[in-house]
Amino acid sequence: MPVPTLAVRPVAPSDAKAMAALYRPYVEQTATNFEDVAPDAAEMGRRVAAHPDHPWLVATDTGGRLAGYAYALPYRSRAAYRWSVETSVYTAEPGRGVGSVLMQAVLDTCAAGGWLQAFAAIALPNDASVGLHEWLGFARVGTLPRAGFKHGRWMDVGWWHRPLADTTDGPTPPAPGPQPADVRPR
Repeated sequence: MPVPTLAVRPVAPSDAKAMAALYRPYVEQTATNFEDVAPDAAEMGRRVAAHPDHPWLVATDTGGRLAGYAYALPYRSRAAYRWSVETSVYTAEPGRGVGSVLMQAVLDTCAAGGWLQAFAAIALPNDASVGLHEWLGFARVGTLPRAGFKHGRWMDVGWWHRPLADTTDGPTPPAPGPQPADVRPR
């Protein structure tokens, strides 16, 4: 199946309803994340607004419909972590290449903004997410056994890491990177 033509842009407040609808099945029907209650549009909007300096991107198809969204948030709250982000991606139709386009745009935006390390937590097993992250250059760095309980079973969480830049010199504080223009798959 060919990768659809996509426009990637920063999230707008008007995207919150479609983002919440896209995310709901991930919460209710899968164990790919550990939320128990799917957020509504208002909560999704609050989540985006809580991190205005970090990239939240959406991909829309040629008809303007939401094909997916991805974001990078602070990895941890302590000051020494400020050069690191944790990434996530959700797509309307997994396996069509939307996730790779979105994640690459998020990673590029983070690198341009001065963030140096990207991490991803993946509930296991999840071959599709593992494959996507490894294709994008992430490497597995560890596993937290039985870290969460959802849908009647214990779940391990694997951690993946990807450097966004060489870190041989002392870093400068990150700043929001340029926002992506329309992105076409390579």
